[in-house]
Amino acid sequence: MTERLYHADAFLRTFSSRVATHGVHGGKPSVVLDATAFYAEAGGQMADRGTMGGVAVVDVQADGAGLVHHILDGVLPPVGATVDGVIDWARRRVHMALHTGQHLLSRALIEAAAAETVSARLGETGCTIDVTRDPVPERELAAAEALANAVIDDDLPVRAWFPEAGELASLPLRREPKVASEVRIVAIGDYDYSPCGGTHCARSAQIGSIRVLGAERYKGMTRIHFASGARARGLLGDHSETLSRLARELTCSTGEVAGAVEKLRRSLADSRAEAAAAREQLAAALAESLAAGVGAGTEVIAAVGDVALLRPLAARLCAVGKDALLAATTAEGTQVLIARAAGSTLDCGALLKVLAQATGGRGGGKPDRAEGRLPGVVEWAAAIAAARA
Repeated sequence: MTERLYHADAFLRTFSSRVATHGVHGGKPSVVLDATAFYAEAGGQMADRGTMGGVAVVDVQADGAGLVHHILDGVLPPVGATVDGVIDWARRRVHMALHTGQHLLSRALIEAAAAETVSARLGETGCTIDVTRDPVPERELAAAEALANAVIDDDLPVRAWFPEAGELASLPLRREPKVASEVRIVAIGDYDYSPCGGTHCARSAQIGSIRVLGAERYKGMTRIHFASGARARGLLGDHSETLSRLARELTCSTGEVAGAVEKLRRSLADSRAEAAAAREQLAAALAESLAAGVGAGTEVIAAVGDVALLRPLAARLCAVGKDALLAATTAEGTQVLIARAAGSTLDCGALLKVLAQATGGRGGGKPDRAEGRLPGVVEWAAAIAAARA
């Protein structure tokens, strides 16, 4: 098995080791060292990056035998050679804060929300914790976040070690180990004890802060999105810049943005209501004019300039006993709506099917109503004849 140097010192940034052998992992050639400080992807934590003998390390994975495979972007060093490894420290430091933050938040979710962690994922752009409770109220998520940040402020020591069987049995573990032997425990003071092989901060204050970003239902559980450390600071910085930009656009202070947006929302709702009322009035006038134009006929064929008029106009025409065969030209093609009046035998779905097949358009519906989009001009007469044939 490869000796994992980060188990003893997660802050080790450079090291030297002998190339034990070459291997293959995931179909790619790999380097296996006697000992490595590169973290191999596991437990929801991403693998380290860096260089080995000046060559980029692009992935690190472990196999079932305990060998750590380093995938390089270049020529592999020869077996038996001594190589210098350099960890991408900025990436590692982010991972340490995220992983320690996840442990802390998982414990806080138990304390504040009675929500047990089932799994966690620390991704390149986002981190999640899946908990057994569905749903978790926002006030309890906020309480868990506050509790986790209070522990960060307390600056508790973070310890990682391999306890003997007797000591292991006495520890109040948050979850059961996934391995039967060589169980590594990570403890945040006396607040949280969890089996874990990942890299972690040395003290809780090194996490910096934890921020719950949101939650969603997921497979009968709740998936909680969070960030900590440098990633949390970056997100908060982005949010602050967005808020400041909105304040400038709205010519108000950042504290007044919510009120200004609510005012705009109400204004937009009022404008939409006024526009809808105007369309209804226009549809009524158009329906009266069109119905009069066909006299005793039952079919009204018309092209309108606004897609939003199709439905209210169709409703008005059907209300006065006329079948509505309507179209409106858009940038994407011709929007079509066909609706029949009470007592009519027109099969709207069949008619639209003929139109779609003739033009390469799409859409569908039932005998009493159908909608679709066609790529060109609608040839109503031919389509009606074909539908009735």
